[in-house]
Amino acid sequence: MEKVVKTDEEWRAQLGDLAFKVLRKHGTERAFTNDNFPKSAGMYRCAGCDAPLFDAETKFDSGTGWPSFYAPADSEMVGESVDRSWFMTRTEVHCNRCDGHLGHVFPDGPQPTGLRYCINGAALSFDETGD
Repeated sequence: MEKVVKTDEEWRAQLGDLAFKVLRKHGTERAFTNDNFPKSAGMYRCAGCDAPLFDAETKFDSGTGWPSFYAPADSEMVGESVDRSWFMTRTEVHCNRCDGHLGHVFPDGPQPTGLRYCINGAALSFDETGD
């Protein structure tokens, strides 16, 4: 996989303020403000580099106010790291192609994985074709 590397100025110009804050500065958007994606078939992609991250078939309503998925479309595209911010330890997930912050994964999701990938909507774009 070829890495996508840009300067902060290039990222900011491409992404806009909210997506830049989330993807490049590890921010979190407010809950219930950015889950306006359709429930139809397709692929959720990284808003920074267009990497395919989550198939719409794995999306579920977690009630948290953020888009939630029970598995990545390709585990090679979604990386994990330890996040010790806010006086707690969590597992952060990021795009492996551009290193953009996506959100966190928690062990309280539905079967078949039991995982909940809690993702910032600003970190995603949606491709209805799934290509």
